[in-house]
Amino acid sequence: MTTYGLLIFDESEELDFAAPWEVFTCSSMLRGGADTAVLIAEALDPVRCSKGMRVLPDHTLDDHPPLDVLLVPGGRGAREVQVRNEAVTNWIAKTAEQAEWVSSVCTGAILVHAAGPGRGRRMATHWKYEDALESRGEVTVVRDARYVVDGKLISSQGVSAGIDSALWLVGRLHGRDHARAVRRYLQYDPAPPYLADEPIAG
Repeated sequence: MTTYGLLIFDESEELDFAAPWEVFTCSSMLRGGADTAVLIAEALDPVRCSKGMRVLPDHTLDDHPPLDVLLVPGGRGAREVQVRNEAVTNWIAKTAEQAEWVSSVCTGAILVHAAGPGRGRRMATHWKYEDALESRGEVTVVRDARYVVDGKLISSQGVSAGIDSALWLVGRLHGRDHARAVRRYLQYDPAPPYLADEPIAG
């Protein structure tokens, strides 16, 4: 059994945690409900996310099951507020020591770095905040990889890249064939319209 704990807080980016949540819970479903995913916040009050979605946490920082995987999302709340919140950074540091894996999505990398587990590591983050992460020191920012694995730390680029890192993780935990089954169930086969490098028609 794998227990996934996803940290949430005001102004966290919705897809940063909702996309991995979908991967983790789909993985559990295909394993007959063997795994658990929980949302964890500083308090049990509703969390208002970056784009206005309101989410109810399952547990607080002081009341949650032991975690095999800790996931930290990004958003303005991560890079501007929670980096100064010692209750959260201390909790991340302590929980990271006990977890088998620690994952950040987008600017969650800045929060994981501030808490300690990202220091001295190779990390990815949203392209817009790569310089900001690098300026914090004690980190090697990888700018050309959708996600980066350094020891038990997985960091991914912005927003949707959390799907890729979550799929890699369930493959590492439960096998590549299982991860392929999860990807197929999710119909995750990106073919986006309006690619950035396409010429713009008149």
